[in-house]
Amino acid sequence: MEKIQMKVPLVEMDGDEMTRVLWKMIKEELLLPFVDLKTEYYDLGLLHRNETEDQVTVDAALAAKRLGVAVKCATITPNEQRMQEYPQLTKMWPSPNGTIRAILDGTVFRVPIKVDSIPPVVHRWEKPITIARHAHGDIYRCVDARTEHRCTAKLLFENESATKSVTIQQVEGPAIWMGMYNTEQSIRSFADACFSYAIDTRQDLWFATKDTIAKQYDGAFKRIFEEEYRTRYEEQFKALGITYFYTLIDDAATRVIRSRGGFIWACKNYDGDVMSDMISAAFGSLAMMTSVLVSPDGTMEYEAAHGTVTRHYYRYLQGEETSTNPLATLFAWTGALRKRGQLDQILELEEFAEDLEQCALDTLRSGIVTKDLVELSENKSCTAVTSA
Repeated sequence: MEKIQMKVPLVEMDGDEMTRVLWKMIKEELLLPFVDLKTEYYDLGLLHRNETEDQVTVDAALAAKRLGVAVKCATITPNEQRMQEYPQLTKMWPSPNGTIRAILDGTVFRVPIKVDSIPPVVHRWEKPITIARHAHGDIYRCVDARTEHRCTAKLLFENESATKSVTIQQVEGPAIWMGMYNTEQSIRSFADACFSYAIDTRQDLWFATKDTIAKQYDGAFKRIFEEEYRTRYEEQFKALGITYFYTLIDDAATRVIRSRGGFIWACKNYDGDVMSDMISAAFGSLAMMTSVLVSPDGTMEYEAAHGTVTRHYYRYLQGEETSTNPLATLFAWTGALRKRGQLDQILELEEFAEDLEQCALDTLRSGIVTKDLVELSENKSCTAVTSA
């Protein structure tokens, strides 16, 4: 058959471990035979990030801004254990996602991939729950430190005309510290993205923080969301019959479990990281969650919402068979191809992305699933298959 022709490349960000293996399989078996795939390739594997002193991550993010659409494989963010596993590393490089999100200053929307034969673990949920995750600052761009002796820690703020210091705490012995930040501009962009997405999808919007504890930090999020809603979106919400609801993060967790689903839950960066994994697992598997980063300038970066599946990768290296769910990684590719087709007015590319998704879902419905879904499927004749 004649391959579908692309006009403009999309940015391809390769990754690590088992997801890197799946990435290659998806390209070679499901994409390249049908699409004249044009990508601008960046290797975000941990060792290559180390070789380039993480410049490749910055280059990939800037390329995404230039080309408008990117697709990203899962990557390793090294910790102490990873430093031992990868002795070549010269430092604990920061989260690639954190770096990319800081440059693009977008909002991450994560939606479960729902299959009729795999009901949610929370039986009350009738519709998917979308997580809208702020993707700037917070713990992912923090500065942390450890001190060994008695000391006093202070925050120091400087500008051209003045300095100001705030005492954090005095300690008598070893202690750990963390400083993080956000900007009002980024929070306002986050709020606008959430309200606009709610209007586009005709869904209620929930937002939750802990402003009773972090009165200035979380309080700013609450205030800005309220300002944006009252001044720009309230009339549109009322006309559509949808609502905006604010509550504390612990109360929201309770309400979500007891809900019927079918709404958007907006979360700060770290909260969204945790809650999106909970939602995806409850809808079937961590590999059953789409993720797209939407930048204020329209740049979109698609990725799987899960990690690199390390345990399966080490089994793969030993020559053992693995049963790794590729769905979220596949949907990252189809999402990027669909968006590229929309921007470049290539209907065939949009239709191919849609058809590939439906074929994947039909495969699951037929009972051909990976091991993570066997016990959850209502299809009693389902069969667990390997990644290959």
